Amino acid sequence: MIIVIHENNEWISPFTAAFEKLNFDYHIWYVPEMSLDLAELPPDAIYWNRMSASSHTRGHRYEPELVSGILSWLERHKRTVINGSKALDLEISKIRQYQQLEQFSIKTPKTFCAIRKEDLVKGANRIGYPLITKHNRAGKGLGVRKFDNEEALKDYIFGNDFEASPDGITLLQEYVYAPSQSIVRMEFVNSKFLYAVEVDTSQGFELCPADTCEIESNCPTEHFNKFKINEKFSIPNISDFENFLRGNDIGIAGIEIIFDENGSCWTYDVNTNTNYNSKAEEQADQNAPEAVARFLGALSK
Repeated sequence: MIIVIHENNEWISPFTAAFEKLNFDYHIWYVPEMSLDLAELPPDAIYWNRMSASSHTRGHRYEPELVSGILSWLERHKRTVINGSKALDLEISKIRQYQQLEQFSIKTPKTFCAIRKEDLVKGANRIGYPLITKHNRAGKGLGVRKFDNEEALKDYIFGNDFEASPDGITLLQEYVYAPSQSIVRMEFVNSKFLYAVEVDTSQGFELCPADTCEIESNCPTEHFNKFKINEKFSIPNISDFENFLRGNDIGIAGIEIIFDENGSCWTYDVNTNTNYNSKAEEQADQNAPEAVARFLGALSK
């Protein structure tokens, strides 16, 4: 049996459809309605953790903390968990993501982290302008804003529009200019590269690929789809990313990279509860939810 641990019902249907199509027995643990008796034994199953760093935007601020406990409970009882406690730790902290990526020789942009607003202003001088702000715990590009000078940054930080990360930590990061006005999201299943999606960023940084996110966004129209699978994508260090995932017990993930004016590749986000865009997959004859289901199903036999 496969048990999926998650907190967003709108993101789960592509995977339940894949499980049903492939006749895999599955069960859903919806975290907002869960409680935990530590004296019980967890069911004998393959567990897939899909806890999201953006859960606070859906009124689920404390669900990551509960999932952390659930994963510890499962791991204590030697259950097989895909995207276990190590994956969750990286999902909810970009600081820790970047440390792990760098350990595997994967370049990340220069980043400064602080809680106090005064420290952010001082730290900006270390990063240099232009720069972007982002949340340490976030998802879908929330909290990402670009600033070209100190005055604009101060107006935001000390103004009414300032958005705080749910963990209180704000990041300043060097702005990497991409001539293509796009980023690339590499998808991995079983810690192996599956395909890459080119994502148009010309209309903003909220880049969740899920179909429900597209419906909610002002960006896509019937004439514009910002997600397109690049069937010819290739980078020389793809094995570094696979080693990074294996080294952190991450079986399923999306990793976002950007290419600068010199063609250098920078990695700035790891998403361990990755979603997929059905329109882009249909055009490229891909089906990641079924790839995920096959991977989990093979483990459950």
